[in-house]
Amino acid sequence: MFKKYKLSEYDFFLVLCVVALTIFGSMAVNSASPSTIYKQIGGLAFGLFLMIGISLLDYSFILKLYPLFYMVNVVVLGLVLSPLGKELNGSQRWIDVLGVRFQPSEAAKLLLILFFAQFIMKYKDKVKSFGFIVICLILLGPPALLIYKQPDLSTCIMISLIFCTIIFVAGIDWKIVAAVLGISVPAALFVIYNAIQGSSFLLGGYQQRRILAWLHPEDYANQEAYQTLNSMMAIGSGQLYGKGYNTNEITSVLNGGFISESQSDFIFTVIGEEFGFIGACFVVLAILMISIRCFMISMKARDKAGELIAAGVGGWIGFQGFLNIGVATGVLPNTGIPLPFVSSGLTSLLATFAGIGFVLNIRLQSNKY
Repeated sequence: MFKKYKLSEYDFFLVLCVVALTIFGSMAVNSASPSTIYKQIGGLAFGLFLMIGISLLDYSFILKLYPLFYMVNVVVLGLVLSPLGKELNGSQRWIDVLGVRFQPSEAAKLLLILFFAQFIMKYKDKVKSFGFIVICLILLGPPALLIYKQPDLSTCIMISLIFCTIIFVAGIDWKIVAAVLGISVPAALFVIYNAIQGSSFLLGGYQQRRILAWLHPEDYANQEAYQTLNSMMAIGSGQLYGKGYNTNEITSVLNGGFISESQSDFIFTVIGEEFGFIGACFVVLAILMISIRCFMISMKARDKAGELIAAGVGGWIGFQGFLNIGVATGVLPNTGIPLPFVSSGLTSLLATFAGIGFVLNIRLQSNKY
């Protein structure tokens, strides 16, 4: 289970990027919601312990439990929809057990990466066949459906992007890639078209309104587009250097109470207003470097499972960072998804730290460096 590793082979650059981004995020969380800062610092400390502990394990040994990961994932996601589930803001996405609340859909991202990494490696000779892809999609179906039912479309989209990353890196046939793009792009355009046609038969009411608010924010300025418009205003007001950390300026959009969930979904807004363009660029570059580093480690992994885990984690952090920042800047419809290592929320923070722990272990076991 444990192996002896050389300290010189430890990827301290990746650790530095993760820790620096999390500390910077904790500062922003403290400014947005001071009452949650101790929980965030505790999450950082435990996350570091978890990351280092996992990095010293043998990921090949852990992956032997891959069927268990899948079953636990489905069962826990199912419990969210049971009386144990905790409802908040119209969504039932949490489980509350003995006063401890966590969000299984965040842990599901890592569990699915581990499961599919080992499953695909076991049947790597069949990855180019269409039938194998169908089997993988069938396996993805139950957890995706359970997450969608919460309802949590944004996380459902996120695990789909992670799955696509893993399948692509696994060596899927380019003909299948072309076919998927040929279907998915027109399908996405059709969903948007259906959303603007009055009554939508594909989308729920709140999902349709979010798309309409993204396309025509001025018509929903006091409703669905309220958050996004205020977010864009706050980020723009930060200009180059920002208004200062934990600013008490009366012109602050954050201090005026115009941004809700500023400590989680809209944490990038706080960074843009208080740290300006420079602070925002730091976050973007840190997310980008972490994601790229994961893909670099993926390319030099000693086996297919390690390659897919590192690529899956890299895609997870990169895509989720893009989605969160895209929402805060008005580029994408409001999705309600956390910014990796920055937003408050212990389940998300610990899950990403655990993911990086696996990537670090893959780096330690690589025989190509």
